[in-house]
Amino acid sequence: MAELKRTPLYPVYEKYGAKTVDFGGWEMAVQFSGIKKEHEAVRTKAGLFDVSHMGEAIVEGEGAGEFLQYMLTNNIKNAEPGKALYTAMCYEDGGTVDDLLVYQLEKEKYMLVLNAANIEKDLEWLRRHVMKNVSITNISEDTALIAVQGPMAETVLQKVTDASLADILPFRFAAGASVGETENVIVSRTGYTGEDGFELYCPAGEAVRCWETIIKAGESEGIIPCGLGARDTLRFEAKLPLYGQELSADITPLEAGIGFCVKLKQEDDFIGKEALKKQKEAGLKRKLVGIEMVDKAIPRPGYIVHDDNGAEIGWVTTGTQSPTLKTNVGLALLNIEWTNLDQAVEVDVRGKARRAKVAAVPFYKREK
Repeated sequence: MAELKRTPLYPVYEKYGAKTVDFGGWEMAVQFSGIKKEHEAVRTKAGLFDVSHMGEAIVEGEGAGEFLQYMLTNNIKNAEPGKALYTAMCYEDGGTVDDLLVYQLEKEKYMLVLNAANIEKDLEWLRRHVMKNVSITNISEDTALIAVQGPMAETVLQKVTDASLADILPFRFAAGASVGETENVIVSRTGYTGEDGFELYCPAGEAVRCWETIIKAGESEGIIPCGLGARDTLRFEAKLPLYGQELSADITPLEAGIGFCVKLKQEDDFIGKEALKKQKEAGLKRKLVGIEMVDKAIPRPGYIVHDDNGAEIGWVTTGTQSPTLKTNVGLALLNIEWTNLDQAVEVDVRGKARRAKVAAVPFYKREK
């Protein structure tokens, strides 16, 4: 059995009594003080996450922008230094290689942020298609990623950073910032919780010091360490997709509801464009929707969804009891005929049909 990898922040797991799990080959904190408590802290105050298992790669050189334009579904020409783009990377048939963030650091220098379980696969796919004069460098081991999220995130972080956070708009970033005594930090107004917040890319060797600086600064605001359990319930309520559940090689970005980052009308070609164009023109055969349980049951990932005659019409991709709404809800990929709001469906819960209905998503949307 392969030994689990650990992030540079593993020492804080031990200090704060984290419960860890195997997450894609990483020994990650699933919770510190409890998933519901951590979830509520992010919705009402602030939470601090270790997401250093995510991958980072630098793509640079003459033609780097042209290369990424071909590899990714979003329009990289809309990028500029200081701006981040959310995008997908697809196979020729429109299936999803990964969903990722692209940061333009300089004119022909970009940082890609990759899902942890997909790092090697993504890099292999990129290198297979790499163009002349473009280099791809994996900097994952040298980079730690800390997320501070919640309505008090800006207040907490501004105490310890020289970056002017009010000037960093959503999906913008400041490079070369300091956080306490930690220098050379990228401070990005991005996140995966449905709340306002920031993601900090810092040197791996500085991760613990950076973490402790933020924890100390946020004591009066009620900041607490948070694990991947709360990260999952938070992103789920906001209908933010998780690769391997809402997205996969068999699920296209259009089916998963992230068509906003698929620019089919742009002139430039990208891998998967023709397949996605045909899928859109023909009309989706299935799509991701929210479901709410009518009967008392929780729709767990992988549960099959049936119509009222017992025919299979899809499956649950993510489901739980929403900590914010206190209702049993899920995301499900269903045949298009069954995706209208309030449509009655049935979820197979351990062999028993339980009533549910199609519900509006996102389940949670913060007030601006």
